Amino acid sequence: MDAPLREVLDDRLGGCDHDAAHVATSGAAMAIPLDSNKREELVNAAAPEAESTVIEPGRMLALADFAPPSLSAGERFLRFAYSIGVPGSALTAPLRKAQKERLLAAAVDPLTGDKVAGTAIRAGHFLLNGAKLAISQADLGGVARMFPPMERYVHGFTWLADLEAAAPREQCTPVATRILSSWLDANAKLPSKPGKVGVWSVGLAGTRLLSWLTHAPLILSSDKLLRQRAMTSIAAHARWLDKNVARGEDLLAQFAGWCGITAAGLLLSGGKPRRLFGESGLVKTLGELVGDDGGVLARSPLAQMEAIALLVRLSACYYAVDRDPPEVVGSMLSLLVPPLLALTHGDGSLGSWQGGWAVGADEVAALVEASGVRTRPLRDARQWGYQRAVAQKTILQFDAAPPPMARHARAGCASTLAFELSHANQRLIVNCGGAAAAGGLIPPRLDSGLRATAAHSTLVLDDSNSTAVLIAGKLGPGVNEVEVDRRTIEGERGSGATRLEASHDGYASRFGLIHRRILILRDDGTELRGEDLLVPAKGKGARGKVGFAIRWHVGPGIEIGLSENRQGAGLALPDGSYWQFISSGGELAVEDSIWADKHGRPVAIQQLVLQGLVSRGGGTFSWLLKKMG
Repeated sequence: MDAPLREVLDDRLGGCDHDAAHVATSGAAMAIPLDSNKREELVNAAAPEAESTVIEPGRMLALADFAPPSLSAGERFLRFAYSIGVPGSALTAPLRKAQKERLLAAAVDPLTGDKVAGTAIRAGHFLLNGAKLAISQADLGGVARMFPPMERYVHGFTWLADLEAAAPREQCTPVATRILSSWLDANAKLPSKPGKVGVWSVGLAGTRLLSWLTHAPLILSSDKLLRQRAMTSIAAHARWLDKNVARGEDLLAQFAGWCGITAAGLLLSGGKPRRLFGESGLVKTLGELVGDDGGVLARSPLAQMEAIALLVRLSACYYAVDRDPPEVVGSMLSLLVPPLLALTHGDGSLGSWQGGWAVGADEVAALVEASGVRTRPLRDARQWGYQRAVAQKTILQFDAAPPPMARHARAGCASTLAFELSHANQRLIVNCGGAAAAGGLIPPRLDSGLRATAAHSTLVLDDSNSTAVLIAGKLGPGVNEVEVDRRTIEGERGSGATRLEASHDGYASRFGLIHRRILILRDDGTELRGEDLLVPAKGKGARGKVGFAIRWHVGPGIEIGLSENRQGAGLALPDGSYWQFISSGGELAVEDSIWADKHGRPVAIQQLVLQGLVSRGGGTFSWLLKKMG
């Protein structure tokens, strides 16, 4: 590293006495030979009494273990008999003639819909992520595929919440029943087996049934014939899910299916055996879906929100029949909310991870309020894989884990060791995000690109992904192990910092190099200093060189001014503040990029790119981002 830059980076910590610095560790230190004695002295001089906890490397998250509600012998018999196919009516009223199932109570959806989207439905089109679909032109039979979010919105009937938010119920009922009637006409016959995608996937069928049950007054307040058709379809959906829920396309889809079954068991007559059956499957699936720290295995904030929303709506079905939800439901909500909040920035909106986008603060806050959970963000979600550091008005989010396994990923991204940074209400460094919204205003052809390593603020070797990006949102080989170390640096004059260090092996098999990233965020939030290291995987580097690029996607509305020596840049923020970026080890350039906003719409932004050639024997690239004035 250049001597002047080394002095800048070492002095920027703001007077922290290196010799007297005390480092409190909350992670296992990795012995990493850096090229500065001062830095080693600063970050490794731990107090004698400090304890360290090893964060074990691995690809799978630890699974949460939950026990189903305790049952009497009679209830266990009912559940077993129903699970092997004995009809519920034969178990609850064996001497009576089987009667048509009827609705026992009306649940109220705790989640308020989007009034704008609901108004659009009343005007004749579905509106999602900025994309419009005329209701008259929508293929409600599912033959012509919609882009995935719109497909879930239309066929999952989650638009009912938006419609109900737009106007009084008596004004919305004709619209809802007209669409429902058309949908029932197009789906008169249920298939014998579920599909992996489309109308009759387990996930969509479960979501649809739950939506119908939590908005029953809206779709059943119509003429008698349509009401009978709707009730027949509700009962048929419940029976179909009873048989096919285990064939769900992934764990989250199975979870949606079990929620639909349990809700039907609560709200339909003679449903006790179905409820017991549903609760058992629900608890088992939750234990497999969620890690010990509350993060879903998909590692996606969108999936996290979906899981919370399903539990919130299911809880409403319990309250509708004056029953308390099983203890595991409340415990799971308490577990799911903190990791989601860990990915919020200063303005309350979400970071862009695993195909998600900057979901707005209002939507996140409404979901959390409906959950009834009052908690703080989870700082160190080790198993979910995200680290969060807060310094005054500055928030750092760091992906310190392998991507989700292929069977869990829906819009999986090769984002390991990427980070996002915000100050107050302004995002400074972002990831592109939006892969899960591709097909709306984001063109479908950008899907793979938005999931690539280059679409994230991290290092890329030879324009290749750290983990292979496959079709249909899945991921292939690449990162298998990530080692993480988190420490708190305490300076004598109160100028401490949070130090995060992580490494991944995604490039080890192809290039023989380990990527290691160190991030140090000052406690006053005015400075983030980083170092990206490429270390030989087998101790001795191979000959030759390979191209590298370190990318920092800069937040929306920020103007970038590149220095004459192409070693730094100035960032002018919309709020009038100014940040300076300094780098070494390559040539800095400014390139175009895109970012998905809170509606999943593409916004033109820019990115800083440090690129060049690096020896296969390794290399070090230091950089600094500092608030001026």
